[in-house]
Amino acid sequence: MKKVVTIIILLFIVVFFVGALYYLYSKNQEDPVVYQTESPTTENIVKKTVATGSIVPKEEVLIKPNISGIIEEIYIEPGQKIKSGDLIAKIRVVPNVSSLQSAKNALESAKIALENQQKVYTRQKELFDKGVISANEFDQVDVSYQQAKQSYESAQQNYQIVKTGTAKGLASAANTNIRSTVSGMVLEVPVKTGNQVIEANNFNDGTTIATVADVGNMIFEGKVDESEVGKIKEGLPLEITVGAIENKKFNAILDYIAPKGVEENGAIQFEIKGTLNKNDTTFIRAGLSANASIILAKADSVIALKEALVQYDPKTQQPYVEIQKGDQQFERKDVVLGISDGINVEVKEGVSASDKIKVWNQIKKPEFRN
Repeated sequence: MKKVVTIIILLFIVVFFVGALYYLYSKNQEDPVVYQTESPTTENIVKKTVATGSIVPKEEVLIKPNISGIIEEIYIEPGQKIKSGDLIAKIRVVPNVSSLQSAKNALESAKIALENQQKVYTRQKELFDKGVISANEFDQVDVSYQQAKQSYESAQQNYQIVKTGTAKGLASAANTNIRSTVSGMVLEVPVKTGNQVIEANNFNDGTTIATVADVGNMIFEGKVDESEVGKIKEGLPLEITVGAIENKKFNAILDYIAPKGVEENGAIQFEIKGTLNKNDTTFIRAGLSANASIILAKADSVIALKEALVQYDPKTQQPYVEIQKGDQQFERKDVVLGISDGINVEVKEGVSASDKIKVWNQIKKPEFRN
């Protein structure tokens, strides 16, 4: 029994020994790892974050009527440039029956009062001419007569205004003529001839007849995620790219960041605005979608490495690279890094342009075996 146990143990030792020899032999047959190297390059590194949005005018003015009625004529169309005071539409007033009747009654009362004062004036004038009454008494009658005439004329004008929206002598100030309050380009005319419009009042915003804006003063309006809003601040430069305008970038300045975020699709978004450079004369249509690259940091013509070449000490987390000193011989060198764009990183100290850096995480080519 002891012999059997001894033989089994000896056989196990022999098999283990043969297996170890085979493993060592196989390892010696493998090709040694040959590390490639890369040299630092001179790059312009830009660290940025991207916001999506659109291009809109900085100020859009909604032209609304100050009287209700029906559009009788429209004198403008979208895309037309107009000046402040230009006539854009004419309204035909549809009188309110109650107001019209009240104005008509007031006119009749003023007419009766005028006729009565005229009779009194005529009688008093005859008495004054005969010297029966004094000039002072006649003057009082004359004043009452003139006031009656003025009241009648005023009642006539009020009746015409209620009925037609204007009156004799008020054509230049007639509120049936809708004029532009600003200079700019007509972006939209949402009404047509024959549409009914409502004046702006305490209970209604009123009907918009036209939208006018200065297209030479455009801004970018967009939103950034809450994870990015802490990295940006007012005054940072923007690079705007518009999808409809190829191979063109527009410069802008970030001048507004919303103090409060809004939840959209489960994420908090913050509104931002940036004013485009006015010196660029390229015509941009309002409402075009655009992307804004917010420049967080920028370094021009600096020594840079690919991010993949940088290693980090497992204990101190300090960055370092391995510099070639001989054939497949490398030396560790600590480095001081600057800004990164996610692909390249600025190297402030530790390497020179002539150094060769070890590609420590190079991808091995797959082996194909039959």
